Amino acid sequence: MLCTAPPPLHLSILHKNPKFFPARATHHNRSSTAPLFTVRSSSSVKEIEKPIENPAVKEGELSSSLRDLAPLPPIRAAKRVVLVRHGQSTWNEEGRIQGSSDFSVLTAKGESQAETSRFMLIDDAFDVCFSSPLIRSKRTAEIIWSARKEDIITDSDLREIDLYSFQTSFVALNSAIRKIFAGVAEFAGYGAALRRRGLLKHEGKAKFGSAFRQWQIDAPNFNIDGHYPVRELWARARNCWTKILTHESRSVLVVAHNAVNQALVATAIGLGTEYFRILLQSNCGVSVLDFTPRIEGGSPYICLNRLNQTPNSPVAGSSAGRKASKRMVFVCHGSSEGSSEARIPCTGDMPMNMLGIIQSQKTAELLLDLKVSAIVSSPKVASVETANVISQVQEAADCLGADCVPRYVELKQMQDLDVGNILQQSKKASDSSWLNGYEAEVKTAIWVQLGQAWKSLLEELSSESEVENIVVAVGHPVAHIALMGHCLNLTKEWMGSFHLDAGSISVIDFPDGPAGRGVIRCINYTAHLGRWSIPITRSVTDDEAF
Repeated sequence: MLCTAPPPLHLSILHKNPKFFPARATHHNRSSTAPLFTVRSSSSVKEIEKPIENPAVKEGELSSSLRDLAPLPPIRAAKRVVLVRHGQSTWNEEGRIQGSSDFSVLTAKGESQAETSRFMLIDDAFDVCFSSPLIRSKRTAEIIWSARKEDIITDSDLREIDLYSFQTSFVALNSAIRKIFAGVAEFAGYGAALRRRGLLKHEGKAKFGSAFRQWQIDAPNFNIDGHYPVRELWARARNCWTKILTHESRSVLVVAHNAVNQALVATAIGLGTEYFRILLQSNCGVSVLDFTPRIEGGSPYICLNRLNQTPNSPVAGSSAGRKASKRMVFVCHGSSEGSSEARIPCTGDMPMNMLGIIQSQKTAELLLDLKVSAIVSSPKVASVETANVISQVQEAADCLGADCVPRYVELKQMQDLDVGNILQQSKKASDSSWLNGYEAEVKTAIWVQLGQAWKSLLEELSSESEVENIVVAVGHPVAHIALMGHCLNLTKEWMGSFHLDAGSISVIDFPDGPAGRGVIRCINYTAHLGRWSIPITRSVTDDEAF
C-alpha cells in the first residue's frame, strides 16, 4: 500500500557537528517583492493586462495556476528546441539598456562565447535555425550555424524586449536624424555617437525616476510610452511557438536574447509574466525544451530538459546584475549501479559506479569556485558518497600550504530528501518515462515530502551565523525536481515539466534572502562533466523519443 503522507522529518549529523539539526515543519513566509499577477493569453496584449482576482494569492508571490493559457499547436512527432542567447555585446559590456535597439555588436568575448557554443552543439543534427534579426543575435547564430547549408530564418518576433524611451536618448536620436538629412557623409560619425547613447542604468534611474524603479521591481506592470513591454513580450513569445512548432522540423535551434528567451521558456511550460527575471539567461547560455505529441492530439507534452547551460562556470557572477549572498545548489548524485539513462535513475540504495565516482569528482571541482557552508544529503548511499567527495574537496581547498588548517564544512543527512521508497511502490515504475508516467498518489507523496524538505533547506539557508551562506543539497533527480517546483511556487502537476540527469547541478540564488524569490541560475547543468556528461541534445536519428 502506498503511503501518501511523508515520513517524520529527521536529520542526522554525519560528522564533526556537535549540534543536532532540528526538524523544521513550520510554514515559511515569503516577502512581497514580486508584481501583481496577470492573466496569460496569446490572443492580444490587452487580454493579459487583466489582474487575477484571487484573494488566496498574496501580492509578491509566484502563482502556478493554469489560467486562460491558449494551447500550443499539436505536433505529429517529437521535437527538440534549443534556445541560445547571443554572446556578450558592446552594450552588455558597458552596462547600457539596449532592449530591441540594434546599435551594439558582439565583443571579442562575445565572439569567443559563440564559438564555444558552436563546439557545444557541433554534433547536433539541427533541421533549421531561427534567429532574431538584431545584429548581436544574428552574428551569434552565424557562428554557431557555421558550415551548415540551410539558411537561417530571421523572425522579428524574436527581437529583444521593446523598451521604447529606455533604449536610447531621443535627443541623440533626433540629432542624428537631422544630421543624416543635412549631410549623408556625416552619418557614420553621428551613428557612432548614437551607439554610445544607450542609457546606462544610473542614467535611466536619474532620467525616468519612478518609472525606472517600477521596471526594476515590478516589470510586468511597468508602463513606458503607453506600452507594457513584458506583457507584449509574453504575447510575442507565444506567437513564436506557433511558428516554431508548426515548422516541418524535428530539431530546432533558436538564437535570440535574454528577455525573449526567458519568455519562450516560460510560455512553453505555462508560466506568466510574474516569472520575468526568475529564469536566468546568460550570454550564450543554452536552454533545451522537448515537445512530445499526445496520442489524443492537442497541445504537446513539454519538458524543460535544461536551462542556461553556459560556456563559463554557472556559479560565477551575479543573478541578472544582482548580487546574492544566499545560494542553494542541487547536486544529483553520481550514476549508481543499476542506473539507466532511458528511465528514472536507480531508486534503490546502491553505491555509485565508476562513472558516478568520476561525476562526483567533477562536480566537487566545479564547486571549488564557491565556499560551501553546509552539505545536506539524502541518506541513500550514492547521495552520501557524492556529498562526502564534495566535502573532502571543499575542506582541502584552503589547505594548500604547509601552515593551512582545513576548512570545516557541515555535512548532514535529511530523510525527506529520500524519494526512493515512494518511487519503488509505483506499479508503473518499470515502464515510466520520468514523472509523467507515475500514479497521481505517487506524485502527491513526493510533492508533500519534498515540501517539508524545502522548508528545512530554506531555514538552513537562513542561518544568521553566515553572512554568505551556500547550501548544497545532494539527492535523487526526482527530489530536486520537486524542490525546484516548490521554489517556483508551482504545483505537483508541473513536476513532469522538468528533467535532471545524474551528476548534474542546478543553482538557485536568493538576492533578497531566503524569504524572497529564488532566481534560477541553471537547471540540469552538465558541461562540467566533460566527456562523461549527458549531451546537451541527442541526435534525432539516434533517439527519436529524446
